[in-house]
Amino acid sequence: MPTVEELYRNYGILADATEQVGQHKDAYQVILDGVKGGTKEKRLAAQFIPKFFKHFPELADSAINAQLDLCEDEDVSIRRQAIKELPQFAAGENLPRVADILTQLLQTDDSAEFNLVNNALLSIFKMDAKGTLGGLFSQILQGEDIVRERAIKFLSTKLKTLPDEVLTKEVEELILTESKKVLEDVTGEEFVLFMKILSGLKSLQTVSGRQQLVELVAEQADLEQTFNPSDPDCVDRLLQCTRQAVPLFSKNVHSTRFVTYFCEQVLPNLSSLTTPVEGLDIQLEVLKLLAEMSSFCGDMEKLETNLRKLFDKLLEYMPLPPEEAENGENAGNEEPKLQFSYVECLLYSFHQLGRKLPDFLTAKLNAEKLKDFKIRLQYFARGLQVYIRQLRLALQGKTGEALKTEENKIKVVALKITNNINVLIKDLFHIPPSYKSTVTLSWKPVQKVEIGQKRANEDTTSGSPPKKSSAGPKRDARQIYNPPSGKYSSNLSNFNYERSLQGK
Repeated sequence: MPTVEELYRNYGILADATEQVGQHKDAYQVILDGVKGGTKEKRLAAQFIPKFFKHFPELADSAINAQLDLCEDEDVSIRRQAIKELPQFAAGENLPRVADILTQLLQTDDSAEFNLVNNALLSIFKMDAKGTLGGLFSQILQGEDIVRERAIKFLSTKLKTLPDEVLTKEVEELILTESKKVLEDVTGEEFVLFMKILSGLKSLQTVSGRQQLVELVAEQADLEQTFNPSDPDCVDRLLQCTRQAVPLFSKNVHSTRFVTYFCEQVLPNLSSLTTPVEGLDIQLEVLKLLAEMSSFCGDMEKLETNLRKLFDKLLEYMPLPPEEAENGENAGNEEPKLQFSYVECLLYSFHQLGRKLPDFLTAKLNAEKLKDFKIRLQYFARGLQVYIRQLRLALQGKTGEALKTEENKIKVVALKITNNINVLIKDLFHIPPSYKSTVTLSWKPVQKVEIGQKRANEDTTSGSPPKKSSAGPKRDARQIYNPPSGKYSSNLSNFNYERSLQGK
């Protein structure tokens, strides 16, 4: 093993040789052997090996292996020095291998070391993006779980920082191709990260690009398969995938396939849905997703069938008035529950799809069914008006901090929900029923549009879709879907009519 003095002497030989440095193979070999020495020798080797690496292509494998040994040394200062110099080995055919090595090194628990690895990967990314991606995806597909996890997170956080000249169209196409391979077997969390990666690519910002992403999500959601409401993974996967699809829908990228699946497969099984998420109102979350998607349907082959299923489900949550006893009082012990949050979602979805078949209520339903529906609407509307007045009275004069209490926050959301339902019911009371009114769903931010400014969203009936969030398609550890909204709405799902009259 060479001493410190021998390492310096051979370094001098190589440094003085200038253009003839490649003729001093023995001197370079001495420096390579420095990795077998003590701490001082290893530190010198970590600096000297990369400096002359390019002059000895026949020793490339030995040099990379020697540097890799230093990257795995017990001494953290040696590891850091060796990692810092790794990009100097990333030339030509060696670059994918260096990328592969650096990707494996992402598993370090030392924060300074981890940052060095990230910087080194970014450095070689700018040299050869496609080669670097080769190393990263190789480890994502075949590496250890911790390496896979950190490589995916690297892509999801660092790609957006790279300049356009690095992320060319060809590079983005490679990212899409390799991502599709990974998506064949992913966890829920990984799926979310890959959708973040892909939706951020410039080449997928177009209508055709967005449509491609929707098809990718639909494939992950398994929309060709029969829905199993008793399988929590199946339910969770559908929720997760749909939540990823929602931000992609627009006037030109349609939600038709998802809406049809929800109407045909999910709505009839709404009360049977199971979820491992404690405290989650799974039915409400499904109805919210359906409502958000209903604004973006294109031509729908099964429009009448879907409307009929929505109509039938809506009836379940719009009770008939209680029968009156001979003395004029209710024969039953209690008023029916008015589930405002559910009705808002279903009524909104029905209203959106009804625009495409405006004569559904008058031409597609028999007279008896339409009469029954009108009675239910009238009863619901009466209870609604009383509750709206009660809410407005409770909130009257309250501003600022007073509106931030938990109780008043719930009342503010309740007022949004009930106002929305009121607007939609008024439309349906028109003769013939109208579908012209627009409302912003209660859990969505109100969109402010300046005159002459284009809307960020292409449909005025809903705000921009929310960001996403469990079970992914396959792979082992499934992450649980965590809804981003409904904090207050969930408290409103089962308001009792009698309770509403008393106030909260």
